[in-house]
Amino acid sequence: MKNRLFVLGFVLAACGALGACHAPRKQTYAQPKPPAPPEWHANLAQQEAQATAGAPAAASLKWQEFFTDAKLRQVIQLALDNNRDLRITALNLEKARAQYAIGQAQQFPTIAVGASADAYRMPGSMANDGRPYTSNTNRVGLEVSSWEVDLFGRIRSLKQEALEQYLATEQGKAATQIALVSAVGAGYLNLAGDRESLRLAQSTLDAQKATFELIRATREHGIGSDLEVAEARSQVQAADLDIARYTGQITLDENALDLLAGAPVPVELLPSGLGSGDVFQDVSAGLPSDVLLRRPDILQTEHRLKAAYANIAAVRADFFPRITLTAGGGFLSGALQKLFSLRSRTWEFAPQITLPIFDAGLRRENYKVAEVDRDTAVAEYDRAVQTAFREVSDSLSQRSRLLEQQEIQRGLVETLEQTYRLTDARYKAGIDNYLNVLVTQRSLYGGQQALVNIRLARLSNLVTLYKVLGGGA
Repeated sequence: MKNRLFVLGFVLAACGALGACHAPRKQTYAQPKPPAPPEWHANLAQQEAQATAGAPAAASLKWQEFFTDAKLRQVIQLALDNNRDLRITALNLEKARAQYAIGQAQQFPTIAVGASADAYRMPGSMANDGRPYTSNTNRVGLEVSSWEVDLFGRIRSLKQEALEQYLATEQGKAATQIALVSAVGAGYLNLAGDRESLRLAQSTLDAQKATFELIRATREHGIGSDLEVAEARSQVQAADLDIARYTGQITLDENALDLLAGAPVPVELLPSGLGSGDVFQDVSAGLPSDVLLRRPDILQTEHRLKAAYANIAAVRADFFPRITLTAGGGFLSGALQKLFSLRSRTWEFAPQITLPIFDAGLRRENYKVAEVDRDTAVAEYDRAVQTAFREVSDSLSQRSRLLEQQEIQRGLVETLEQTYRLTDARYKAGIDNYLNVLVTQRSLYGGQQALVNIRLARLSNLVTLYKVLGGGA
């Protein structure tokens, strides 16, 4: 037995030395340098300092804190409970967790208890003494079947790869949840904006109908002209068209919100309009490095990169000998009543060492494939960082601009309202014709609709900013 162990150790050392001669150099993971500047552009940094003084970071806010509207929070919770995309992501996470557990279990031997009985009859024509006989063999014991001794880290590397894939899937679930919460917020705002536009179109239609009836009545008494009647009628028809358009769009918005929520959203939770105030908590951007630490999609690509490095280590281990052990022990007897006697004890131990000498470059090419996978993961990480930097920069640059546009547009609407009141009063007093009223009325309606669109864009920008800054799930 000692001689066999000595020979086994010698063979192992020789195979290990032979594998080390041909194995590629060991590679250690190092986080790539992010391909993004350490600070925002000077104008963005200045705008950010002025716009969000004292505002919390997006990642430190849970979505319940960012979305301050109670109805919207209920719709988001409905989506988190029922959305099918999020459910699929959660199932993928469970699968990744199970795969990691499998890799962890492979580090340990599988021990099984087994029992067997074998009986056969030998005919006299086949027996040495010409007499038939019956043979019985009974066996019971513990067995270890083909357990790989992980001296060179192949199993450990595979386990590490499974762990990183699991962590990547976990970050993917967080990214999916943030995307879903933001999508529900954006869909809710679109519905609110279209309902606001519909209400504006309806109020405009009511005013234009009243004006049309007045002009038609005065025309019937010989005052005014057919042109003024036709112009007033065209305004009523244009408002009717807008109402039909917004009504159809509202139906599409509700269907989209139901799909995101995974169930019909109760009518009482739907918005009536954009309202007078903001429904979100303001957030600050911080530094680009903070964004890289917060965004789940970037953390996901980094874990995938670590998994690629672990896969390289596992493939590299194939250049070293693979050692497997098969062992067992128990009782063996031809008579069942003597099976558990001391004389019936038996054991076996069968180590095996394998190292391919010639494989036509298979291991080398597998290693090259693993390196290409690693380089691809690095490129995906760089792309994720660059995409994140651009998304945040775009959202930050739009935030202050949209707020400025909203204030200017609100002032313009107030001026147009005053102009319309004066023009309408002059027309009713007989000082001016209806054409001037028509022009100012169109301008006012267009300015009001533009104000709704700018307010919607500004609120949608805040939701997007919360998302791209890696808002807390």
